[in-house]
Amino acid sequence: MRRREAGLDRDVAALLAARAFTEIRYLAGDVRRASEDGSLDDDLDRIGFLANLGHNLPGIARPRRPWRPSRRGTRGSGRQQAMAKRPMGWAWHTAGPEGRVWMLRHIEQAGLGWTPPPLPVNRKGPFPMTPRQRIGVLLGRWPVSTPAGHRPLPAQARVLKELDTDTVCALYDEAGRLRLGLGKGGPWLRAHLDPDGVHYLVPDPADYYWPGRSDGRGEQIRWWQCTALLRMQDGEQVTGMLAVLPDTFTALPSALRRSRQLRLVHLARATERDTYLWGRDHKTACSPQRCGYAPEKRSGGGR
Repeated sequence: MRRREAGLDRDVAALLAARAFTEIRYLAGDVRRASEDGSLDDDLDRIGFLANLGHNLPGIARPRRPWRPSRRGTRGSGRQQAMAKRPMGWAWHTAGPEGRVWMLRHIEQAGLGWTPPPLPVNRKGPFPMTPRQRIGVLLGRWPVSTPAGHRPLPAQARVLKELDTDTVCALYDEAGRLRLGLGKGGPWLRAHLDPDGVHYLVPDPADYYWPGRSDGRGEQIRWWQCTALLRMQDGEQVTGMLAVLPDTFTALPSALRRSRQLRLVHLARATERDTYLWGRDHKTACSPQRCGYAPEKRSGGGR
């Protein structure tokens, strides 16, 4: 049953990708521009909507390899495991109401009997360490493994750092200022972190972000993808992903004993909930009076 659902998801992804590209080609075509009195801004908005909706669909339709966790030695998050069973899960649940209506219309027109995937359940709190991980801690084995064909991280990266809130926010600000590509902080993060909390940071790149790989802009990745274990204002610990330059990370002080570092790395890797999920669940309770955060208003009333 699961294999059939996964196969149907891939068929649906191929169908929707084709429909999206066909509509984009129509909207961008000279014939439409010459024959209709359409709004260019509306067409561009529609093209952007379709591109956002469909950019992951070809990879769902024809995956390059079987699913495996993005980091060696981990079980993968609940979302990743759910995606292995139902590949359309992420695309469906992030499409928004308008996107889901568009998807269902084309699926019904094609006569496919498709059931939308359920929303993945993200566990609160970390998974317990496995016996193998406990033995690794006792033997002092660093949990971050090197992907095949790549150079190991240097010794300076095999360290977990303890940080205060000001330092965490400064690192997120640097990642944004340098456009490193990972790490969205800003006023929202500062307002919702525990101001007196203790946070942790460790280089833990996914295989596709391993230093030396292409950064997609013709250069090699020169930063370290780090996992941040963050203490939020309500006391919950969640994770975040952050790109940090090697010199910046190396300059951060480190005072934790090695066994404590090892346990905290496992804790960070075993914590499923991240800042996005925490923020989603907190959104209804958030207000300037409670959190000291007021979202910026953009033209059109959107966030």
